[in-house]
Amino acid sequence: MTHPSRRRPACGQRRLLASVLALAIAWPAAAAAEAPVLNELEYFSKRGLDVLVFNNYYDGLFSDSKIAGVELIHHGVRTATNGDVRLSATPEQWDPVALMVDRKVDARTGTITTRLGYPDEKFEYDIRVSPAGEGVRVQVVFDRPLPKALEGRAGFNLEFLPSAYWGKTWLTERGSGQLPLYPAGPSGRDAAGATVRLPMATGRTLTLAPEDPQRRVTIASSGGELGVYDGRNQAQNGWYVVRGLLPANKTGTVLEWTVEGSTVPGWTRETVIGHSQVGYHPAQRKVAVLENDRNAAAPGRARLLRIDADGREHEAHAGDARHWGPYLRYEYYTYDFSDVREPGIYVIEAAGQRTSAFRIAADAYAGAWHPTLDVFFPVQMDHMFVNEAYRIWHGRSHMDDARQVPPNKAHFDLFGQGPDLDSPFQPGEHIPGLNYGGWYDAGDFDIRTQTHYATVMSLVDTWEQFRPERDETSIDQKKQHVEIHRPDGVPDLLQQIEHGTLALIAQHRVFGHAIPGIVEPDLGQYTHLGDAVTKTDGKVDDPNDPDSPNDDRLAFTTNTTALNYGSAAALAAASRALRGHDDALAEECLATAQKVWAFEHAREPNLFRVGNTTGGDPEDEELRAAVQLLLTTGEAKYAARIAELWPAIDTRFPTNAAHALAALPKMDEAFRAKLRTRAEAFRAEREAMVAENPYGVLITRGGWAGNGAVIGMASTNYRLHKAFPDLFDIEPTLQGLNYLYGTHPDSNLSFVSAVGAKSKQVAYGMNRADFSFIAGGIVPGVLVLKPDFPENKEDWPFLWGQNEYVINMGASYIYLVHAAQDLLRGR
Repeated sequence: MTHPSRRRPACGQRRLLASVLALAIAWPAAAAAEAPVLNELEYFSKRGLDVLVFNNYYDGLFSDSKIAGVELIHHGVRTATNGDVRLSATPEQWDPVALMVDRKVDARTGTITTRLGYPDEKFEYDIRVSPAGEGVRVQVVFDRPLPKALEGRAGFNLEFLPSAYWGKTWLTERGSGQLPLYPAGPSGRDAAGATVRLPMATGRTLTLAPEDPQRRVTIASSGGELGVYDGRNQAQNGWYVVRGLLPANKTGTVLEWTVEGSTVPGWTRETVIGHSQVGYHPAQRKVAVLENDRNAAAPGRARLLRIDADGREHEAHAGDARHWGPYLRYEYYTYDFSDVREPGIYVIEAAGQRTSAFRIAADAYAGAWHPTLDVFFPVQMDHMFVNEAYRIWHGRSHMDDARQVPPNKAHFDLFGQGPDLDSPFQPGEHIPGLNYGGWYDAGDFDIRTQTHYATVMSLVDTWEQFRPERDETSIDQKKQHVEIHRPDGVPDLLQQIEHGTLALIAQHRVFGHAIPGIVEPDLGQYTHLGDAVTKTDGKVDDPNDPDSPNDDRLAFTTNTTALNYGSAAALAAASRALRGHDDALAEECLATAQKVWAFEHAREPNLFRVGNTTGGDPEDEELRAAVQLLLTTGEAKYAARIAELWPAIDTRFPTNAAHALAALPKMDEAFRAKLRTRAEAFRAEREAMVAENPYGVLITRGGWAGNGAVIGMASTNYRLHKAFPDLFDIEPTLQGLNYLYGTHPDSNLSFVSAVGAKSKQVAYGMNRADFSFIAGGIVPGVLVLKPDFPENKEDWPFLWGQNEYVINMGASYIYLVHAAQDLLRGR
């Protein structure tokens, strides 16, 4: 039977479709016949349309992260990405990607040429992009014919963001249709019976969203056919894919497309009024940051309105937004209303819009950390049944943990096993004693030791310094059962410290050392979306049973020095917090930490490294262990070692300052004087770090957004202020919170789900397939794509670099909120 997308319309229908298609193509040309121009930042740009060409590329860690190749930024939204040669019509995250060989920008001809290749296939090619019509011409150029093994497989793909096109139509010379909200593209079977993805539409010319001038894109192929595929049939994080198959036995220009995007004449992006969605303490500095399109008029006058109970509004403050200057691709203005101290409900009016209501109140931050401890951390608890009223978040997962990984195992998600097992177990053998404690690391389900010990130490810091007694959750370790919103008489923070500690101490009980972690054995399980209890059967695999599913997770067991020190630091810290709650566990933790210290000082360090699963810098990790053991025992040998590690403190001060400051009460005056001098130098360094943007925080750039760095620097500033109040003000700490709560680029959403009037409601968590969130989770935030595009998508959860929750950021956020409240107390 002929697929509906391949039926030829009747003659009259063809004439009508041709007329409609001609109008769809001609309309933008009539409105503004202008091609984008290659600018000094090395991408093509015109008002309403930017085309990036390999300004960003795969980082080699996570393969396809949807920030690569030819990309479209259409009326301020990145709507298309991954314009490159791929080996599948609907590639998944871990499918092969080409490696970039070279990128050349010819300003004279306005052309960008990128050389790429698949080394395993001994195949290289050029992608050449230049201005054409209302967009760009994209050419794939071969020096040699396509290798035989890639014939029928290699094609040029351009992927379109589903959430930007839901409900919109497509049009070709052969027919029309609507892009589906839910995965609905056709599938079939090849001769071997394997599933293949079929196109929703085919043709030589394709228009997406002809009815929407802000999303209309026309692609015309000069040779082969175009196909439109629904990549979400293959994986929920797939995009709509427009693909052209590359021909066999040809060289030169083997594929040529003209990609045009309609633009609205005079279009400007709406101003973003960055402000705290949570609100402000009366005594703190209050500055809104207005992010303005460079083609738009200045925001002009801004007003702060106080709202009464009956809805009446009163102007509490007014003034012209002050020009700050350019940053990235926008122009910035600030509106300072710090003088307003009266408690109440307020909104800001500026640039023809008004914000959501927020509070000015002495208790503005008081409950801001509750969802993180009350909901996010319980939901992330592995090896537990977690229930919330009528909702089961997940069953008692991974009760069959774990199997021994073989040596020299190169795995995914930054896991890998060294040449030695450092384990009494044989490859594939079940390892008892690992099926309790620990949290799901992030939006996936692995137990990552490095993240765990950082989380435990942050929670202990909060417990020791602020002692929050909040109890909203029942946690029963014997029954491995959790009930959210049901107090059990024990402080929840203490129980979370215990839960993380149990996972860390289990490794030492079983192996005698820390291990990188526990992760799924194959990608099919790793990409699992849904209740983690269904990911394995909960029963220990039987290697002698051919029907055993072989689904148990793998334990990576390399005995690295960095992990040992990091784990020892957390265990030493936990031993203090657990006194009076579980004295036996507290004693074991301290004894284990001391044993690790002695072991590592008696052997040559094991420096095996894979990604971020084998520990940080060994000296940094040793410093953490020395500090925590000093605080726990008071023994002089740890203070002496901290003094010897001064070069690590000095060289990596932003990373290590908090640990050095924690040790300060136990160190001598010489150390204090040296630390003060270094802190004074850091004050100037920090000012230089934050000077490029108007938000007063360090905004990092890379494949992972920077909220972790923002929280870390804000918390470090708190510690520096407490130690040296004459050198460090409180504002950098509060600015970090304001940034998280909405005073940041791209939008004014709070990056803490369910905290603030408008917060992240679509995030990368265990429920991301439902386009949902977990209350209290903190996302990575604004990802700055090279060279100048800040982005955090609220309508697409699958971009982990922007939207993935991680447990250590949740723990450090709880600490930061308490720090802010401490700074503002009594002001």
